[in-house]
Amino acid sequence: MKTVFITGATSGIGREFAKFFASKGCRLILTGRRTDRLVSIREKAGENCRIITADLSDEKGCRQLLKDIDNEDIDIFINNAGFGTAGTFLETDLDKEVSMIRVNDIAMHILFKGVIMKMQKKGKGTILNVASSAGLLPAGPYMATYYASKAYVVSLTKAVAQELKEKGSSIYVCCLCPGPVDTEFNSKSDVVFALKGIAPKTCVIECLAGMKKRKVVIVPTLRMKLAVTFQHLLPESMLIRLVGHQQKKKIP
Repeated sequence: MKTVFITGATSGIGREFAKFFASKGCRLILTGRRTDRLVSIREKAGENCRIITADLSDEKGCRQLLKDIDNEDIDIFINNAGFGTAGTFLETDLDKEVSMIRVNDIAMHILFKGVIMKMQKKGKGTILNVASSAGLLPAGPYMATYYASKAYVVSLTKAVAQELKEKGSSIYVCCLCPGPVDTEFNSKSDVVFALKGIAPKTCVIECLAGMKKRKVVIVPTLRMKLAVTFQHLLPESMLIRLVGHQQKKKIP
């Protein structure tokens, strides 16, 4: 029986991954800030589900989480926790931005490194870092910090994937870079998506198909694949202006 560790499991993409792996008979380790939601998921998933309440905006909480799973043999890690914020850089709340960097980057980094070291000892495993198509673009005016935080996730994942390849390692790492997904991200980030989002289930299904092909960067939907591909045909300054124009539409 495979053990799957999922952060940010209480809603959206994380919850859909939990549903999928539960349906495959996997043992789950789920984390999130809301204990009531974790309990609800465990009731549906069954006995093979361990829940750990954790606030990943606190570095001590991240390190404690690694201690909590120290004796666990993890086969798959879905490094999913994260959130965003929107607005002009002159007006966005500093505390919220710093908290976002702590979750999107510092917590992601600590848990990524901690779990990959565990997998290194047994010589195999799979890690998916959930990023965003925002991380594949040069910059995102009006969501500046969020875009920068997700670029960090993409860059780190690609670099580590190459290191593992050169070592001949059996550990597989990848990152998920979706466009808009219909989750609680919208309300938490104070945005209204200018483009229609896809369902979390669709995002997860396409991600799993990419993981089956051992892709390092996984971009769900043909529309987003084309957008990411053709961005390289535009001068960077023009692309940043276009991205900013789209992002500005998201601010209520």
